[in-house]
Amino acid sequence: MASPIQAQLIRFLQDELAIPADSIAMALRHEEPLPNLLPMVLWQYGLITLEQLDRVFDWLEMV
Repeated sequence: MASPIQAQLIRFLQDELAIPADSIAMALRHEEPLPNLLPMVLWQYGLITLEQLDRVFDWLEMV
């Protein structure tokens, strides 16, 4: 079950960065339970760009 912040992060990834649900699901299978690691996993697997990663971390700072 996703934490509230993780649910918000997933919504941001899908709505603002247009990350496919399949990519997010794959990253969630490889992620530790901390929501700020999800963007790193997406980046490591080449599923988001460095620019998108920066946007995600900017968003996480605002939450």
